[in-house]
Amino acid sequence: MTRDLQPLAYWPAEARRGIAGVFTDIDDTLTTGGAITPDALQALADLKAAGLHVIPITGRPVGWSVPFAQSWPVDAIVAENGSVALISSQNTPMSASGGDSLLSKRYQQSAAERAANFARMQQVALRVLREVPGAVLAEDSPGRETDIAIDHSEFNHLPPERIAQAVALMRAEGMNATVSSIHINGWFGEHHKLAGARWIVRELFGRELDAEIGRWAYVGDSTNDQLMFEHFPHSVGVANIARFLPELVHRPRYLTQAERGAGFAEVARALLSSR
Repeated sequence: MTRDLQPLAYWPAEARRGIAGVFTDIDDTLTTGGAITPDALQALADLKAAGLHVIPITGRPVGWSVPFAQSWPVDAIVAENGSVALISSQNTPMSASGGDSLLSKRYQQSAAERAANFARMQQVALRVLREVPGAVLAEDSPGRETDIAIDHSEFNHLPPERIAQAVALMRAEGMNATVSSIHINGWFGEHHKLAGARWIVRELFGRELDAEIGRWAYVGDSTNDQLMFEHFPHSVGVANIARFLPELVHRPRYLTQAERGAGFAEVARALLSSR
């Protein structure tokens, strides 16, 4: 059953005061036109300075996420829909594989699982490209380790019926599949954004997210955020989610006035004004 959307101004100040951390999508939530805006970047910094945990969780690849995990004021970035995390050096003494001294890279799947799944995923990707007219791999595909992505709105356009065809094909092959504002993502495994959020809270803090979910907020913009909207009592959609509202079974509780990065900055101001 769909939830009635309320303006962000209806978020009670008492509830906002209790928020200790923010999970957020990246594309078209933090970013505008593919880049983070100064107001959204400042919002991240302001939230961290106020003592809140900030963790972007995205369908983007881990390779693409590295420079942002290094430079943004966040605790970690969970990439590829929950399968892999880049953890800031201020939160762990470990260094990432590959010689990067600033990050720790952690996976939900073993190396053997990742290798087997990677080979299977490439075969599915070839089938999608062969059978879905107009389908192309996302340009960030070289940075992907645990999923595949088909571009439907970033640099290539696929109509709704072709998006549905690609999703159906991935699921017929036994994959999980979801649609973000720009990509169709497919993967093998039980992870998803919510599982990734639960995992990173255990990894970083040794705690169970479900036991404290009322102290976390989630901000998103599209259909692949539905699971988060369903489970987080404090969930916010940035205004550009309007494009996806007819497709959402589970909607966010609140809606910003502004779109994309400006919408995220609006959420940050609402949180900080209650302190």
